[in-house]
Amino acid sequence: MDHLNRFESRVTFRLLRLEYGVALVVCSALFLWHISEVRWWPAVVLFVYIDLIGYIPGAIAFRRSREGRISKIYYVLYNTMHSFVTHAVVLGVWAAAAGFEWAFLAVPIHLCGDRAIFGNFLKSFRVRFEPVAVPAFVEFETRVVAQDSAEHPMPERV
Repeated sequence: MDHLNRFESRVTFRLLRLEYGVALVVCSALFLWHISEVRWWPAVVLFVYIDLIGYIPGAIAFRRSREGRISKIYYVLYNTMHSFVTHAVVLGVWAAAAGFEWAFLAVPIHLCGDRAIFGNFLKSFRVRFEPVAVPAFVEFETRVVAQDSAEHPMPERV
């Protein structure tokens, strides 16, 4: 919402996901438009390695944990591998060393897909690795929505 209120309402969260959805469509269209120029091994590796390093180890650790608490290293791995900054560096070095290739679009397709389709963004240490509603946040959101409805009631239909 802003730098002092770091939460999204359901509507702003959907709008944020929609923005990533538009980027996903644009990147996918470019990928398909240049499909004859895509080298498939790099494209598949770039798409898959994000979760092989950044998600799967944490998901396994989370499922093995009896109380759902896992090391913060899994969060760091997830956030590092699901960061556009990380991949700007990786793809920048790759492009400088070997040149640009259309396979690079596998990265924004993956990251935008995670955000647009699944609603997965970077992970905070303060929540479970796999999504579980935090009771305090559910209460907070309920109170904010109730307060907003009281302060800004919907006009009656005539």
